[in-house]
Amino acid sequence: MRLTPILTICAAALLLAACERRPEGSYQGYAEGEYVRVAPIDGGTIDAIPVQRGDKVAEGALLFQLDRTAEVAGQAQAAAELGRAKSQLEDLSKGLRAPELDQIRAARANAAATSEKTRLDLARAEKLYANGNVAKAALDAARAAHDAATAAVRELDAKLTTGKLAARQDQIDAAASAVVAAEAALAQANWRLSRREGFAPQGGVVDDVYFRVGEFASPSQPVVSLLPPENIKIRFFVPEPELGRVHVGDKVRLACDACAAGLEGTVRFISPQAEFTPPVIYSEQTRAKLVYMVEAWPDRTPEIFHPGQPVGVTLIPKPE
Repeated sequence: MRLTPILTICAAALLLAACERRPEGSYQGYAEGEYVRVAPIDGGTIDAIPVQRGDKVAEGALLFQLDRTAEVAGQAQAAAELGRAKSQLEDLSKGLRAPELDQIRAARANAAATSEKTRLDLARAEKLYANGNVAKAALDAARAAHDAATAAVRELDAKLTTGKLAARQDQIDAAASAVVAAEAALAQANWRLSRREGFAPQGGVVDDVYFRVGEFASPSQPVVSLLPPENIKIRFFVPEPELGRVHVGDKVRLACDACAAGLEGTVRFISPQAEFTPPVIYSEQTRAKLVYMVEAWPDRTPEIFHPGQPVGVTLIPKPE
């Protein structure tokens, strides 16, 4: 029996569809990466970029360095201010210096000698006044001189006692607060200086370098993009009728061209939204076209996969 051309075409189409029918629990996916983009907190001219695309870098490796002239000056200023604040606090805590105390002691000795002389003069004036040899005014003058000399001695005694003490507590507290503020300013200056250099937060491969030496990088604008191996995942798509058989935590078998056998991964994410078919169409005839994105992370050697690389995924049956 001969087939008409139309029947021949239909038969061929059905045969082709049967040949392309995938095994149950097997899906086509591809490798994808979650990139780490390292950027400065402040803008500046790029002085150095010691890495290039494709380089493998370890955690903490230098990726770029911006001009640091202003930040170095700010650090020096903050350090000088901290030193000044500490010196002021130390000075207020110690009282007067030894030479200053010696000067007060010398003045006190001189005042004591004057006080003794005026005491003798007062005693002499009292005798003379009792005998009627001097006027009352002379006696009053001698008494006033002695009182003044005695008061001078008491004043210098008070200065000597005060000079041995530290400053008032409120002054010391204010100076201590100034030291704390200066320490915070220095820490901030050191941090800003350190952020003029970009370091790798994780080891990985340099995926891209967005600038060249001499160009200006804006604040928070990535300069270098990294792809750590642990950030490589496999995305595949599950038709809606089969979605119920896939769960977070399930094991899957991974296969790619020229890859070693026995590669496995773990499902970590299942998209809550369908793709491909418009989400408003859910009829029995079209729902098989709905697919859901699923992500699995390789259990080991994720670096063998490259973003965009096709990867076959097969569900591993759970042991009963």
